[in-house]
Amino acid sequence: MTYEILLFLHVIGATILIGTGGGIAFFMVISNLSNDPKLIAHVAGIVVLADTVFTTSAAIIQPITGFYLTREVGWPLFEGWVAVSLALYVVIGVFWLPVVWMQIQMRDLAIAAEKAGNPLPARYHRLYRWWFAFGFPAFGAILAIVWLMLTKPVF
Repeated sequence: MTYEILLFLHVIGATILIGTGGGIAFFMVISNLSNDPKLIAHVAGIVVLADTVFTTSAAIIQPITGFYLTREVGWPLFEGWVAVSLALYVVIGVFWLPVVWMQIQMRDLAIAAEKAGNPLPARYHRLYRWWFAFGFPAFGAILAIVWLMLTKPVF
């Protein structure tokens, strides 16, 4: 029974990470296409909130449930597909943490532009390009981890 509960929590956490990450990306990209500081400020505010509540919670729960799953089943923590998954999780963090900071900066820049009645500044557009680029390796790594969890390849 312990294994099933841990597995359920781990899968829910992965689902939240993928769903929130994909949803955040979609809404940020669509709002950015408008080039409307008011819309972008509103959406970016929701995105920052969603990342804080959902992504952060799941990102904390994942390694905890993963650790207990490896202990429950007897998989070695630093070998094979589990070790590759852990390395990819670090890659996700390396890209995700700056993305969160960028989202906050973009939100604040959009709010300031809207209040001043100005267009979005060049810094916003630079941050957006970096944010967009950083999303691909982070999202690709989470998909790779899910594949590793499902297939458990032997290395």
